[in-house]
Amino acid sequence: MYINLMIEINKKKYVCFWLLLITFLVAIMIIVGGLTRLTDSGLSITEWQLFSGILPPLDTNDWNYYFSLYKTTSEYKLINSSMTLEEFKVIYWWEFIHRILGRIIGLAFILPLIYFSWKKSIHKSFLFPLYSISVLILIQGLIGWYMVKSGLVDRTDVSQYRLSLHLTVAFIIFILLLWNFLKYNDKRINFSYKKLPFSLPLIFLLFIVFQISIGAFVSGLDAGRIYQTWPLMNESYFPDDSNFTDLFSLKVLELPSVVQFLHRNLAYFIFFLFLLILIIVFKNKDFAYLKRDTLLVFASLVIQIFLGIITVISGAQIIIASMHQIGSIILVSTSLILVFKNSKIS
Repeated sequence: MYINLMIEINKKKYVCFWLLLITFLVAIMIIVGGLTRLTDSGLSITEWQLFSGILPPLDTNDWNYYFSLYKTTSEYKLINSSMTLEEFKVIYWWEFIHRILGRIIGLAFILPLIYFSWKKSIHKSFLFPLYSISVLILIQGLIGWYMVKSGLVDRTDVSQYRLSLHLTVAFIIFILLLWNFLKYNDKRINFSYKKLPFSLPLIFLLFIVFQISIGAFVSGLDAGRIYQTWPLMNESYFPDDSNFTDLFSLKVLELPSVVQFLHRNLAYFIFFLFLLILIIVFKNKDFAYLKRDTLLVFASLVIQIFLGIITVISGAQIIIASMHQIGSIILVSTSLILVFKNSKIS
C-alpha cells in the first residue's frame, strides 16, 4: 500500500514538473516572439521548413542563399536595401530561435503526454484538456506561418490582425498550461470559502487578455512610437490627428493613433476594475484568504502600467518594451492564480 502510494505521488510530481516546464518554455517563447517583433526580424526567414528548418545556415553559401531570399521581400526592397549580410544574420537568428523554440515546445509537450498517457500517469479527467492543448500548439505553429506570409507579399510588415491572433493564442496556451498545473498540483482539501461576486477575477483576467490583444495591434502598427507623452497625447486627451468618429469605424484597428488611445484607456479601465476587487477583498473578512494574491496582482498591475507609460515615453525602446511584455506574463500569471483561488469553492 505504501509503495503504491509513493508511486502515485512520484507520477503526480513528474506530471506537475512537466507542465510547469512547458509553461515556462511558452513564457520564454512569448518573450522571444516579442523581441523578434521589436527587432523587425519576423520576415528574415521566408520559407516554411518544418524539418530542414531545424538547422541554421552552416557556411557562407547557405547564408548568402537565405539572404538572397530575404532580398525578394518588400521589407528589404523598401526599408532595408542597404542591409549587409552581417546585419541580416542578427535578424535571422532572432526568427530562427523563435521557430526552434516552437518546435521544442511542441515535442516537449506531445511526446511526454503520449508517454504519460501510456503509463497512465495522468488522471483521466486531465487527458482531454491536455490533448486539446497539444492540438492548439500545432494550430499555433500554422498561425505563425500564416502571420509571416502576410508580410511577404506587397507589405513591409506582417498583418497586425494576424500578429494579434498569434500573440493571443500564445497567451491562451500559456493560461491553459498554468491552469492545468494549478489544478494538478492543488493540495487543498477544504474549499468552503465565500466566492467573489460576479466572477470578478475572471472578468478581470479576460480584460487583461483583451488588452494584450490590443497591445499586439500597437506593436504591429508601431503605434507605440507615436505620441510619446503621458498622460495626454500631445496636449490632447484624444489624438489630434484623428476624429472621435474613428472609434466607430470598421478600420479602427488600422489607425495607429486610435489604437494607442484604446490601449491607454483600456489600461485605465482595467486599473479601476481591479481597485473594485481590491476594495471588496479588504473590506470583507470573508475574502481574507484572497488578500495576499490580490496584493500580488495589484503590484503586478501597477508595475505593468508604469512600464507601459515608460514604453510610450521612450518611443518603444526595445529593452523597456520587452520588460513591458514580460510584465504582461507576470500579470496574467498572478491574475490566473487569483481566479483559481476564487474558483475552488465547494
